[in-house]
Amino acid sequence: MSENYTDDSIRTLDWKEHIRLRPGMYIGKLGDGTSHDDGIYVLLKEIIDNSIDEFVMDNGKTIEINITDSLVSIRDFGRGMPLGKVNDCVSKINTGAKYDSSIFKKSVGLNGVGSKAVNALSSYFKAQSFREGMTKAVEYSQGELVLDSPVESSDARPGTLITFIPDEEIFDKYHYIHEYVEEMLWNYVFLNNGLTINFNGQKFFAKNGLLDLLERNMAGAETMMYPIIHIREEDFECAFTHSNNTYNEEYYSFVNGQHTTQGGTHQNAFREAIVKTIREFYNKDYDTADIRNSLVAAISIKIQEPVFESQTKTKLGSLNMEPNGRSVRNFIGDIIKRHLDNYLHINPETAEALHRKIQMSEKERKDMANIKKLARESVKKASLHNKKLRDCRIHFNTNHEKRLETTLFITEGDSASGSITKSRDVQTQAVFSLKGKPLNSYGLSKKIVYENEEFNLLQAAINIDETIENLRYNNIVVATDADVDGMHIRLLLLTFFLQFYPDLVRSGHVYILQTPLFRVRNKKETIYCYSEEERQNALRKIGSNAEITRFKGLGEISPDEFRFFIGPSMRLDPVILKRDVSINEILEYYMGKNTPERQQFIINNLRLEEDLKEEVLKEA
Repeated sequence: MSENYTDDSIRTLDWKEHIRLRPGMYIGKLGDGTSHDDGIYVLLKEIIDNSIDEFVMDNGKTIEINITDSLVSIRDFGRGMPLGKVNDCVSKINTGAKYDSSIFKKSVGLNGVGSKAVNALSSYFKAQSFREGMTKAVEYSQGELVLDSPVESSDARPGTLITFIPDEEIFDKYHYIHEYVEEMLWNYVFLNNGLTINFNGQKFFAKNGLLDLLERNMAGAETMMYPIIHIREEDFECAFTHSNNTYNEEYYSFVNGQHTTQGGTHQNAFREAIVKTIREFYNKDYDTADIRNSLVAAISIKIQEPVFESQTKTKLGSLNMEPNGRSVRNFIGDIIKRHLDNYLHINPETAEALHRKIQMSEKERKDMANIKKLARESVKKASLHNKKLRDCRIHFNTNHEKRLETTLFITEGDSASGSITKSRDVQTQAVFSLKGKPLNSYGLSKKIVYENEEFNLLQAAINIDETIENLRYNNIVVATDADVDGMHIRLLLLTFFLQFYPDLVRSGHVYILQTPLFRVRNKKETIYCYSEEERQNALRKIGSNAEITRFKGLGEISPDEFRFFIGPSMRLDPVILKRDVSINEILEYYMGKNTPERQQFIINNLRLEEDLKEEVLKEA
């Protein structure tokens, strides 16, 4: 083989070729828009970040965003790119004003890569700058310049307009889920007081920063054990309380406006400071878990030249706060100590409520200690990794480049789990096999998680008992039959997650696997259809005499066929928990007492199922 290693073996890629060849280096995973961290949302964020940087520098208070099908347009009213450098700013790596810290002091995008990545990964990309009564536009296709318009006069307001269409060659059959976009935009306005974002005619604006974020995300004061404590000083802001309907910690953390979903130095510093301050205030060495159990917090810090662990900027790795050498840990610790200690002295009712919460957590922890010990022994006896769980080799809580692809399929029955196990990618896909229908956990205490074998083994497999930070799989996929029994199992599993681990759902980790309802084929072609409409289209394409198979359950799908459904073209429905809907209300409706409304919901869906079967039988 060595004789083939010559000068011709060495190749130098230009900027756009490298981005298109290795997109994961620049935007993380690709995806089809089903997950909130898929690449098309990173593209959107990279452009918005530039507009946010203009706002932070007091240039333009409004951003206009429109998404129509695949076409995205983002218009800000900042200074506009210098007209002679518009082409360079969007097509030359390591080009931009953000290297000049006197202009962009605390910017998110510091690497000069973001807009270039969007350009290279778009089938159509246009950048237009409006500045000093003039305008300049350039257009590209897959990073190749196709139109370089001359500078012209314009009476439009100063600013920048970016329009792009993500390339289907990179993002196969993608679609934007507007709930994900809206969540991103809400975070922008929570973090930037005075900013208005208009998205497809909807206005996003907030007055009270992270206080508004927490109030919205907690869906009502009844979920809080005491009023939200809101602290602001210099370039740090936080808001926090303890929830009375969750068991784990939950964080919304940001650096320079970037949502650091994996936390980092600033989040760790906050957690340490909270524990230390509370221990000193009550003069008792409470266990860390008792203090932080059910803590819900939002944290934001602005740093000069932050160092993230990847281009997607989901975890802060920086240690220094300012050129004077103050560490993030000391900076946040000092602020929390002063403000929280003062607040608890001034507000004795809150101090008492917080104290009761810690004491209650301490009692529950001690009561649960023996149960957890028995639960861990039960996991060992059940030989988790051999019987219930067919594990994969890469996990989400590692730094592997494929960590975002890690998936756990939760299914029921030997035949279904067997087919998925034989079809899966053993590197990134694991299978957990249920034994029958899970217990309805609505209204039960967390004690049931450890006393019920199925729940105990499931939470141990996912590794979410102590904190979501230890999560072993990025995607938790419920894979059940497309019938009434499968729907019931699906609801029971979602009840389990919402009841005990709602942050797993809120963080966008839980999905429903779509599997085909029909197989339509003739001697030349096979088409799998996920809906009645797709079945009709398939018949029109390959002829009405085609053979039609109605899949009754996952067990009927062979391993060879399953490879199509859990591979690159896998279809997932995200479980999205809307912020204005109470978890208790959802669980009461679906899993509480048999209400007339739920009975009618079930009857209506059963009728649809029977009508569909009848229609297929007629045509067969």
